[in-house]
Amino acid sequence: MANSHNLFQEYHQEISISSKKNEKMKNSKEALRKRIKAWFEKNHPDYKPCFYIQGSYKMKNGIRTSQDICDLDDGIYFFRQPDVSASTLKDWVKQAVDGHTDTKPENRKKCVRSIFVNDYEIDHPVYYKVEGQEYKLAVNGSGFEDSDPKAVVDWFVSNKDKEGRLVRIIKYLKGWADKQTFKMPSGLALTILATNAKNRIVLNERDDISLRDILKEIKRDLTNKFECIVPAVPKDDLLDSYVNKDKFLDCLDRFIEDADRALFESNHRESSKAWRKHLGDRFPLGQNKEENRSLSSAAAALGAITSKPFGV
Repeated sequence: MANSHNLFQEYHQEISISSKKNEKMKNSKEALRKRIKAWFEKNHPDYKPCFYIQGSYKMKNGIRTSQDICDLDDGIYFFRQPDVSASTLKDWVKQAVDGHTDTKPENRKKCVRSIFVNDYEIDHPVYYKVEGQEYKLAVNGSGFEDSDPKAVVDWFVSNKDKEGRLVRIIKYLKGWADKQTFKMPSGLALTILATNAKNRIVLNERDDISLRDILKEIKRDLTNKFECIVPAVPKDDLLDSYVNKDKFLDCLDRFIEDADRALFESNHRESSKAWRKHLGDRFPLGQNKEENRSLSSAAAALGAITSKPFGV
């Protein structure tokens, strides 16, 4: 069977956010924070914004899309009871960041987005917190909703492995999602599904085998019940209103089938072609050479070691 672990390391490097882009995003984040603080100090001095980086950037599992776009979530927190509506509070943030880029900011459902064209996006979800209550997120059309993104990050950090395998697998899943022509589950949903799957198996030292095993565990989960519950407040189901269930499950099945085929293929180039069908041409093409089969490698390809008898 072809060992594609090294090809996956190359793919990981290709889809990861470069140090140069990271530095640009950090500088933009700091400039926006300074702008937001100054705006509120001038216009609403009784509202003092605090900030917390969250989401994939904080969990270090974000990627560059095939269009070389990435994002950073920088939450804005007000530690007081607001005397204005959620929509007004978000509109204030939009006014604060307006003019920082040539493109107008977007007041999206759960954040205000600043767009750095053809480069990256910085999202500002807006919260308030008072003692004795959950963090409240400002949501267009819904007012304030319970939400604790820091708890989600803490959950992920407590569940990831020290070798970084889970982080890499999640980035591969996001690369897979980026290649699809229909709307896939969100990056957070893929993160939760993969983390739950990882907790039921022993990850292989090889990324190609671990990815296939995670895909199979996700399929097992979703076949049992098609849901993805956030492991923190508000503990909502990220797949509750997802409309592409059948397309996604079919796409997942085909990925699993080709992952199995890639693992048992002895020719490195043919194996890599099976992976490229789902990960795109950013995944490197293997050399046209054969790999010797061995009992140990064949056994590893059969499937993950589960933490429960018979994987149930």
